Amino acid sequence: MSEITPSELRFTRTERVTMGVPTAEAIADQAAKMGCNKVFLLASATLREQTGEIGLIEAALGDRHAATFSGVAPHAPRSDVLKAADAARAAGADLIVSVGGGSVTDSAKIVALLIKHDVRSVEAFEPLRTFVTDAGEVINPITIGPDIPVICVPTTLSGGEFNALSGATDEVTQHKQGYEHRNMAPVMVVLDPAITRHTPEWLWLSTGVRSVDHAVETLSSYQSNDFADGLAESALRLLVEGLPRVKADPGDLEGRLKCQIGAWQSMISIIGGVPMGASHAIGHILGGTCDVPHGYTSCVMSPYVLAWNAEHDASRQARTLAVLGGEHASASAALDAFIAGLGMPRRLSEVGVDESRFQQVAEYTLLDIWGRTNPRPVTSAADILEILRRAA
Repeated sequence: MSEITPSELRFTRTERVTMGVPTAEAIADQAAKMGCNKVFLLASATLREQTGEIGLIEAALGDRHAATFSGVAPHAPRSDVLKAADAARAAGADLIVSVGGGSVTDSAKIVALLIKHDVRSVEAFEPLRTFVTDAGEVINPITIGPDIPVICVPTTLSGGEFNALSGATDEVTQHKQGYEHRNMAPVMVVLDPAITRHTPEWLWLSTGVRSVDHAVETLSSYQSNDFADGLAESALRLLVEGLPRVKADPGDLEGRLKCQIGAWQSMISIIGGVPMGASHAIGHILGGTCDVPHGYTSCVMSPYVLAWNAEHDASRQARTLAVLGGEHASASAALDAFIAGLGMPRRLSEVGVDESRFQQVAEYTLLDIWGRTNPRPVTSAADILEILRRAA
């Protein structure tokens, strides 16, 4: 009789996802259903200043609209997140709505947490952040989550809108740190392909590769299961179809929605507890410490991590190779070719990271929540340095 590996999936508070419903309509409808009368918008500065999208949401909310804040920098610096929290607190927010990319999304979820814990300085973030012990154990100190609900309207494909985990960067150490509680996940996610037409092509495609990386690292994980693998494979197929379609025709709304659903599916297993590997762990540090755009981190790391893992055991990479194209000799080669076909960067040198940063990146990676959960065990900074040098 064959043995099974016990596993589980955990769920968050997200109870509604709309697909293809115009953003303003979806938000106004949900605010009314929830009886919220002080809706605080946390918006992308570009969307607010260069399009009419935020104005449409404000108009649809009418008297329910309390205030709008924009100006969160990439990688969500703690000082910017604190300013947003102060603005939401001053507005008496009873609902927070994020409209934008990953940093805006992460900030909205952390804002709700900061208000609950009455955080009024960047130093007061410290007791709330997750940390990793010398033995590799992840410690999450948050036992009391936020009360104010959040709605997320993503305009990129990072997938963080579905996650209870959010990241903000300590500007002193340049270390991106995690904050997590089940109630930080949004009550609703709005997948509106029309609003994403304002997203720059490089940002859409690179964050799409980030979601590809979610799926690939799920399919590589020894801690996954048939349910998670099935979702990851479906996500990968949708993204492999959708991303080239949108690159060829930015107005392809069906292709955009396929990408959004693929990004969602790629996140379900992560939310449920399947850990990511070295690509994500290194990526967090490349973002917060070296200021590499979130999506680009997967473009320049994922193929090299796959190759490094394959030297230990390639058996968990067969489904990835099958979806990406069996004509390639390996999953890493197939993924590299896919990323190249999208016109994305493929080496650290292309995103401004040289060997002078490698030691710091390697040491910080070991402190990441996924620094020790790679399928090929990462036991020291030397292992990370080996991967970084391959990707140089």
